Amino acid sequence: MEGRPKYAGTPVARADAVAPAGATPKAVGVIWACLALNTLGSAGAKTVIPLPRSLIQMVTMGSLVAAFALALALNPRLRFRPSAFLFLLTLLLVPSLISSVQLGYGALFRCVRLGLFVGTLWLLSRWWDGSLTFVRYHIRMYFAVLVLVAAGLVIAPGTAMPEYYGERLVGALWPLTPPQIGQYAAVIIGLTVLLLLGRRTTGAGAALIIVPSLVLLAMTHTRTATLGLLIGLVLAIGSLILTSAAARRFFAWAVMCATVAAVVFSSALRTWFLRGQSQGDLSNLTGRAKVWDALLSAPRTVEEKVFGTGLGDKSFDGLPIDNSWLAVYDEQGLTGIAIVGAMVVVLGGVALLRPPSLPRACAIFLISYCGLSSYTEVGLGDASAYLLHLTLAASLLVAPAETTQPAVELPRRSPEATEPPNVEVPRRRIPRWARR
Repeated sequence: MEGRPKYAGTPVARADAVAPAGATPKAVGVIWACLALNTLGSAGAKTVIPLPRSLIQMVTMGSLVAAFALALALNPRLRFRPSAFLFLLTLLLVPSLISSVQLGYGALFRCVRLGLFVGTLWLLSRWWDGSLTFVRYHIRMYFAVLVLVAAGLVIAPGTAMPEYYGERLVGALWPLTPPQIGQYAAVIIGLTVLLLLGRRTTGAGAALIIVPSLVLLAMTHTRTATLGLLIGLVLAIGSLILTSAAARRFFAWAVMCATVAAVVFSSALRTWFLRGQSQGDLSNLTGRAKVWDALLSAPRTVEEKVFGTGLGDKSFDGLPIDNSWLAVYDEQGLTGIAIVGAMVVVLGGVALLRPPSLPRACAIFLISYCGLSSYTEVGLGDASAYLLHLTLAASLLVAPAETTQPAVELPRRSPEATEPPNVEVPRRRIPRWARR
């Protein structure tokens, strides 16, 4: 064989290395903020400066269009990451569109909004890598909303704590209801606590977010958000106990402090929890049960049972439904309930199969919080903050891409030859006395 001998030290096999994923563009954070702005809604409390609902809708819908356009500009080649969650969310558009055709412009407009929302999430899926990048985007955006709420409280305390809401905290500069403020505060408190346990933030930075958010959460008197925060943190920290000493210490201190607080401040906690309501109002879920019974007993055609009555304002006979599953049943039928249930089951199953890690703990917190809040809040079947929370959980459960190192074959002799060809074996020198 001409050329180099077979035993030369050159690689004869090499695998192509997988290029590592690039850094997430800063514009992705802007897109995420626009999606969160779109989910703030246009109906709520009275503000200091009366804002026309049409203007608020223009701002929220404009933010969604801007988010989609910017995501399309960042991802012009339409590169997506496969996601069962996003596939099911896209599938939810089918019953929504089928049931909304007969209702006219309003329902179809909501379908277009949901379609743009889902399309933007698909475009952003390219940068899902299982890191905590989107968690930081989430905390920053909703903390900015809480800063706006706190500014309204300072400027106009009477407007921010109105009597028609039972002197619960509302948005005085932007129309936000107490459950919305409580939801945002609870979510960023839980995520910040987990980042602190994972040593991804400093104690001073965490305190700057957690302390004012806790104060605003207490002023909203939102029981659902408070229970969701506590239960979600218990499950999330429980997933880290076996692998994190900081999580074990925090869990032990939290249990001890909660026990002491329950004994010492039991009367005050009970008063805060009841919010001036009687036991009958509490057992009736503040009138929600009556609306649920009326919705379930209302006559429906087979088509309405299967596909629903179309996307609306999540109300029944002018009263809020305040239950995600019944709202999905009313608007998207049994088909919608099956799809939304599959979304939650898929996220929960993937979270259980992932090895213990900080992103997994954050995902467990978000999934458990949304699952518990779905009993008294709406939003799992339409573009909402709850759907954005679940999307964040899906991005955290993505397996990070592994970088493959190039494989190099070590030089070795050919098995066909015992000695290298064309090489002279040196003769052994014989001394003269041995020759004689």
